[in-house]
Amino acid sequence: MEVPVSGNRFVALGIIGAGAMAVVSGQLPPVSGFPMAQFLAHWWVFPASVVFATVALSSGVSGALFFSPFFMLVVGLTPSQAIGAGLLTEVFGMGNGLRSYVKQQVVDFQTAKWLLLGSVPAIIVGAFAAHYVDPTILKLIFGAGLLLLGGFLVYYEAPENCEPGECEGEYLKAKNTGRGTTTVEATDGETFTYDTCWRTPGVALSTVGGFITGLISAGLPEIVTTQLIVRCRVPPRVAVATSVFVLGVTAIAGALVHALTATPVWYVVAWSIPGVLVGGAIGTRVGKYIPSDLMETGLGVVFGIVGAIVLALELLV
Repeated sequence: MEVPVSGNRFVALGIIGAGAMAVVSGQLPPVSGFPMAQFLAHWWVFPASVVFATVALSSGVSGALFFSPFFMLVVGLTPSQAIGAGLLTEVFGMGNGLRSYVKQQVVDFQTAKWLLLGSVPAIIVGAFAAHYVDPTILKLIFGAGLLLLGGFLVYYEAPENCEPGECEGEYLKAKNTGRGTTTVEATDGETFTYDTCWRTPGVALSTVGGFITGLISAGLPEIVTTQLIVRCRVPPRVAVATSVFVLGVTAIAGALVHALTATPVWYVVAWSIPGVLVGGAIGTRVGKYIPSDLMETGLGVVFGIVGAIVLALELLV
């Protein structure tokens, strides 16, 4: 299958768009007004971002799961600031992986465009809601979301290890049959041919994932990857690549909304963005030496603990 856009051009477009959002919003601080003292005081965000990106790339877990709670609980940002900074950081952090998948031509663009119909409008609504929901309620939603995602990582097998279509049931099996086939031809010569999936549930699930991601900056890749493999019979390599592509486009839209509705915390993201670029390069090299199942279980426990702490601080203190 011909790829409609080259990897280099797509990633460059994402980076330019993420940077331009500040100019469009008129909120990029002038050099004379940049909070240099705050910027220098937060130097430690850089090494923390390197570690987070390295772990995320090594384990296959969304990096936004690290940054939003880190920005909120450690850096001290408000929930909406933390979520916006997390999305903006993620746009840059996913660049290397996204470029690689597009270059390999393993993205199912036909499926991706349907998923984007749900995820892009939904993340815009979720991102707007994050700035108007009461901070206490947003923290409660965030804490509950971390608990759910932590439980997902601990109790559910990685979707990459699932047999495509194993949980579709008779109803979905009938719905997924007779809709033609999709063929994806990778640059390494491998060809993937599978039944074209019933689109409606996918759009609905990506809508839910997009809204959650706009609200708490995490959830879309976990939902999309799982449903593509378990429900749609998509081969794991194609499902993961398609999920990353959908997240890349969707996250740019969400980050743009956060930039337009509030002043981005530039003295923080100026450290976190270089950090994820360095950590991403490291993570892709060390990932093959780390047992991914053990890593995901450990991270699930950590996210569950952090979610419980967020809820406890709001409900008990």
